[in-house]
Amino acid sequence: MEIKKIGVVGAGTMGGGIAQVCVGGGFEVVVREVADEFLDKGMARIRKGIDKWVEKGIVEAPAAEKMLAALRGSTDLADLYDCDLVIEAIIEDLDAKTQVFQQLDAGCGDDAILASNTSSISITRLAAATERPTRVVGMHFFNPVPLMKLVEIVRGEMTSDDVHDVIEELARGLQKTPVTVADVPGFVSNRVLMPMINEAVFCLQEGVATAEDIDTVMKLGMAHPMGPLRLADLIGLDVCLAIMEVLHRGYGDSKYRPCPLLRRKVDAGHVGRKAGRGFYTY
Repeated sequence: MEIKKIGVVGAGTMGGGIAQVCVGGGFEVVVREVADEFLDKGMARIRKGIDKWVEKGIVEAPAAEKMLAALRGSTDLADLYDCDLVIEAIIEDLDAKTQVFQQLDAGCGDDAILASNTSSISITRLAAATERPTRVVGMHFFNPVPLMKLVEIVRGEMTSDDVHDVIEELARGLQKTPVTVADVPGFVSNRVLMPMINEAVFCLQEGVATAEDIDTVMKLGMAHPMGPLRLADLIGLDVCLAIMEVLHRGYGDSKYRPCPLLRRKVDAGHVGRKAGRGFYTY
């Protein structure tokens, strides 16, 4: 199996970052968004990211021009049907992802690999909605994608060894470090990270300390580069809540119960940096 052309569904923060590193890896890339408004923003974000590479001396200007020439945007999912690999990077919602996978399964070639950037949803369930469960895999990138080195490769119940090996090799080709994990709720990263964030929110709700002091404790005491509440704002409180709900449902353990304050923040629309307000104001 040889990957030459990659499709990315979603041009948001994660999808745009994935598209940037893929085109930077020498692949032809097609990015799809649901509307021109979102596509234009996403393509501008990708171009800005490539410009930063040039400014920092990571790539030369001629190489950047080749990258941009290999990048195309579309609002039509059918434009991804001839891709060798399609990476889905839309909202963390099972029904929405399932619908995309069913459409891709029906339209893409039989040899195409379908991957999801999901941070917590079962790859096995997504694969079961297709006629190609052996060719469905998880590729969980981390934000910001161009900087973060880790990719969790999630093997579904039916993911074939060949598909796993191709994706592992691809991740290394993108200058990432792949780590293979089992298909369980939250995988490794969010099974560990999200309860920590959730517990920090409980500390804030109970008045144990201010948001700034909670973050300072974790930065100075545990050498974290960013405190958990500031990190939650970066990730998006809506995303954090969705992952906690997946963990709670998946394990049935009260230790994964989302903090009521987290839910109230999301209900109020105060979901972090992208909204200008979360646990901090931006």
